[in-house]
Amino acid sequence: MSSPSEWHKRNEEYLSKSLTILRWKLSRFASTNQRFGARAAEDAEIDSLNDAAVTSLNTEIANLELLPTPPALVIVSRLFKLSRFEQDLLLLCVGMELDTRIASLCARAQDDPHRSYPTFALALTVLDEAAWDVLSPERPLRRWRLIEITQHGPQPLTVAALRADERIVNYIKGLNYLDDRLSPLLFPLQVSGVGKELPESFQSNVNTIVNQLKRQRSNWFFPIIQLAGTDLQSKQLIAAHAATALGIQLLRFPVALMPVHAGELEMVGRLIEREMALWPFGIYIDDQDLEKSGAKETTTHSLFRLLTRSNGLFFLDTLDGNPALAALGRSTLTIDVTKPSQLEQQKIWQEMLGPTADGLPARLAGQFDLNISAIHEISESTATKVNQEESGPEEFWDACLAVTRPRLDVLAQHIEPKATWDDIVLPAPELNLLRQIAGQVGHRQTVYEEWGFAAKRTRGLSINALFAGESGTGKTMAAEVIANDLHLNLYRIDLSAVVSKYIGETEKNLRRLFDAAEDGGAILFFDEADALFGKRSEVKDSHDRYANIEINYLLQRIESYRGLAILATNMKSALDQAFMRRIRFIVEFAPHGQAERKAIWQRIFPVQTQTVGLDYTRLANLNLNGGSINNVAINAAFLAARAQSPVTMPLVLQAARNEFVKLKRPFNSDDFTWYEERAVSA
Repeated sequence: MSSPSEWHKRNEEYLSKSLTILRWKLSRFASTNQRFGARAAEDAEIDSLNDAAVTSLNTEIANLELLPTPPALVIVSRLFKLSRFEQDLLLLCVGMELDTRIASLCARAQDDPHRSYPTFALALTVLDEAAWDVLSPERPLRRWRLIEITQHGPQPLTVAALRADERIVNYIKGLNYLDDRLSPLLFPLQVSGVGKELPESFQSNVNTIVNQLKRQRSNWFFPIIQLAGTDLQSKQLIAAHAATALGIQLLRFPVALMPVHAGELEMVGRLIEREMALWPFGIYIDDQDLEKSGAKETTTHSLFRLLTRSNGLFFLDTLDGNPALAALGRSTLTIDVTKPSQLEQQKIWQEMLGPTADGLPARLAGQFDLNISAIHEISESTATKVNQEESGPEEFWDACLAVTRPRLDVLAQHIEPKATWDDIVLPAPELNLLRQIAGQVGHRQTVYEEWGFAAKRTRGLSINALFAGESGTGKTMAAEVIANDLHLNLYRIDLSAVVSKYIGETEKNLRRLFDAAEDGGAILFFDEADALFGKRSEVKDSHDRYANIEINYLLQRIESYRGLAILATNMKSALDQAFMRRIRFIVEFAPHGQAERKAIWQRIFPVQTQTVGLDYTRLANLNLNGGSINNVAINAAFLAARAQSPVTMPLVLQAARNEFVKLKRPFNSDDFTWYEERAVSA
């Protein structure tokens, strides 16, 4: 194979010799036109040619066309299946841009000084193997816009001016670049990790795509490659590796830039298909962007029309695969793409962190579901920070939490967990259950992966819990304690943002929520869960049917969620029994007894708060749950701040009386009288 410089030299030689023969043909025909007069300028090279010289030049041109890497004009001719006559006509139009002598020869040959340009009529008269069908819009010259026609008014097509497309002129000259009309629409797809070894599951997908494309390719008739899944970066990485294996570049076409007018879309589609042959390249389109576009229906129509009119290589990024593509008449290959498996992620972490990482790769892979790009980015940035600041491996854990948090922040309320095991007051059995929940989440990698449970079953691996009890009995605090112990993000699900009156929207919101939470294995806290996880009803109309569909979808996601999902309710009986069967832990939060209330009172005030003379035994007699005790403590502290005194028993009781009144609950005045009288006498 010749070097690029050698090819350019041969290409120039081919063009020079071909243009010489072209000028000779035009000059020979022009000499028969007596009315036009003598030539405006001498062409010594043409005048010196005889039949033998012309034959020799044609032989040299034919030999150059047989080179392993032929001249650009020959490549164009083969790519677009041009006849010899069409190839010579294209050369005539290109020659106008490359050789200033062609224009005057065209005028002489057409016996008109104002027609110093090529026409179909001139080509049909001067060039060999002429064919009338070259004028057809379905023939390659016009179909692929290799030439442009400038037709004025009722002017016949045969005498309209012809001009070679600028992109084609430059290609034939040896310059290959993306057409200027497409450069505002197509952008290089920037993907990190290209060129590096892929996990086995990813490489298998790449091999499937490449083998299918090689089997089905017929000219540019590639199947549409649908990449289905939620992880954009993993899909882009697989597409980029497949394109590299095929020896092509991958460009991104944002759907927001897609033309909507039929004429413009037709031109763009034709140019894209032409460019795919000249460059070549594939196009990556994110179908999920349609959901974000303001005119989804119009944009979808434009996308389908583009895929119908252009037979090049398209990668279509979808969420579940688009079944409507079957109506396009093109074959489709759908690849389901997920993040690397847990063991593959562990291997990537191990490679990035090195042999001194000990058990950190297993911990990170067991808790966080990250793609290759995220693991590389976290490893590289955090390793530098660890080396500079001499901090520990927890920096990697914190970095993973930071990366996985942003998507959830727009879907649920983030709770900063502050409560610890020392803060929560529960009977021993319930406290033991909470510790079991935390232990299962922390040792999930060991049991599921290392001990083989995940390999033997696909269901029943989720960890979830139901916290049932009255308001204020510590359900939210228990969730905080577990999140704090595991050092994980905790999110309270805002049901008002999730539940929608529009059919199908609730499932979409839930899907976005669970998909976002999967990355970091966040703890999802469904407060007042009975509003979302209620019993399924008898189907009487379409609303009942879709309400049941929502519950069925929740059942599936709760069962498959790899993080910890906590359902909290004060109406346990209202929950659907199907949820109860799928719940691994049920923790009953009973109203606090006197011993628990006393322990709560002893822990409720921070060490910075000055207290004097608090009688915890008497306070424990007040029939309040932990949430109400917290309210009383805060209100008493404000009363103390206003009085510029420590928190005293009379102030606490004053706040407690207000709490009973607020709750509309009866109370024994004797519990307050002695201290109130003492406060007055003091």
